[in-house]
Amino acid sequence: MQMDLLSQIREGGILYILLLIAITMHEYGHALFADKLGDKLPRAEGRVTINPMAHIDTMGTVILPILTIALSMGSGFPMVFGWGKPVNVMLADPKTRARIDILSTMGGVSMNLVIALVSAILLAIFEILAMPDFSQIALTSIYLNCVLFVINMIPVPPLDGSVFLKYFSKISTETYYTIARWGIVILIALINIPFTSRIIMMLVKFLATIFLLIAGLIVEIIK
Repeated sequence: MQMDLLSQIREGGILYILLLIAITMHEYGHALFADKLGDKLPRAEGRVTINPMAHIDTMGTVILPILTIALSMGSGFPMVFGWGKPVNVMLADPKTRARIDILSTMGGVSMNLVIALVSAILLAIFEILAMPDFSQIALTSIYLNCVLFVINMIPVPPLDGSVFLKYFSKISTETYYTIARWGIVILIALINIPFTSRIIMMLVKFLATIFLLIAGLIVEIIK
């Protein structure tokens, strides 16, 4: 029983570390892209960094993830959910506002794909070296980042996908913020409605399969 508890704590700790890396790189991606596009606010606020402390949100990065992991460990289906402190951008120039907002948004979600790719490469290496424990960690990282990418692309405020909705559907600012007030409720509903939940999981599995194929291809080439 004690060893089982220690094993669950270990698995939960690894899952939390992987989430912290994913959130940190996601927010860093937002800040980096905005900075490269000439928006000075992210750098002024110290967000152009891979230091997790700059991106931690007390509720979204600490309390809620630890709580969800702790409550789900031992259930056979460990859960993790969380978010980082939003990256602020000035968007002062109306001529460049949409471009900076859209591209900095893409910077965040693209980082999750980068981490998934790095994890796929590591998975291949660990498979070749016959290190199953590390292979499992890399596999978990792939799925975790695919989940974060897919969920973040849902066009519901305050998720990243809502930025594309805002500019391409031309909805008013008032409507956007009205929807944003109910964003978390809408997201929870979408995750729990069987039809939309199946679509989300289908997209996650499709995306993860691409990275698993990359890992498999690397193994075949090296072997």
